Amino acid sequence: MNNSSRNPSLGQVALTVADVSIASAFYRDVIGLTFLFSPNENLAFLQAGEVRLMLTTPQGHGEPGKNSVLYFKVTDIEAAHAAVVAKGATEERAPALVAPMPDHDLWMGFVRDPENNLVGLMEEVRPPAPR
Repeated sequence: MNNSSRNPSLGQVALTVADVSIASAFYRDVIGLTFLFSPNENLAFLQAGEVRLMLTTPQGHGEPGKNSVLYFKVTDIEAAHAAVVAKGATEERAPALVAPMPDHDLWMGFVRDPENNLVGLMEEVRPPAPR
């Protein structure tokens, strides 16, 4: 096994939803992802940084609203959280410090999408550089 296969990067995440058009609009308009394409009414793809998000109806697997959590890196987590709630996300938990690390503080806040999937917003807050 070579080094690149020991720690592969995440290329795509599949999220099972009941209505692809509603979920697609949420992740595009509220979260701010780039819409890529939708080959049919049961499937859509959006770009989230280096990772592609695939929205799909159950098609024999998964159940809407009971999926893994998606975590999106943001800057200024309080403003980002307020903005997505203002655009229609359901607030789950306000941003808070979850883990003080040696070189940064990890902050997270949570919202829910129209399918009741949990969506995490995260920011690694680094201390100001010494002068």
